[in-house]
Amino acid sequence: MKACYPGTFDPITNGHLDIIVRAARMYEELIVLIMANPRKKCLFSAEERKEFIERSLAGTGVDNVRVEIGSGLTVHYARHLGCKAMIRGIRAVSDYEFELQNATANLALDPGIETIFLIAKPEMTFLSSSVVKEIAMNGGEIRTMVPDAIMDDVFERMRREL
Repeated sequence: MKACYPGTFDPITNGHLDIIVRAARMYEELIVLIMANPRKKCLFSAEERKEFIERSLAGTGVDNVRVEIGSGLTVHYARHLGCKAMIRGIRAVSDYEFELQNATANLALDPGIETIFLIAKPEMTFLSSSVVKEIAMNGGEIRTMVPDAIMDDVFERMRREL
């Protein structure tokens, strides 16, 4: 069975990477789907984010993951890709409420695609791309928050943004 893990990934975090690796073990193929979100202003281009994810995956040992850039409604793009499930990470109750609303809407749009929630590891419940950017922009330490493969790129962009 094929699944997708949609998100913005601006940038990918160790929390995202953990969800990717865990989901890849559950499905024959996992597509990490970089989707445009008009409510978010991204720091990195979709192409940069795709490269970051691919580089981050290099040391994980999973070989059934590919990365795509999509647009439009996520559930429609998932159907276009032949996915039967969409993976979503849950860090807190607030995530669950938001994700439940989206999952219910997606189920109404396409009852053939299930939303699967994976719970974040306790040490990653605070971790989001927004938190990483905020900490980095203010000179804080993010080494445990993003994959080593993209650390220098994230720091460099943060320096330019200041």
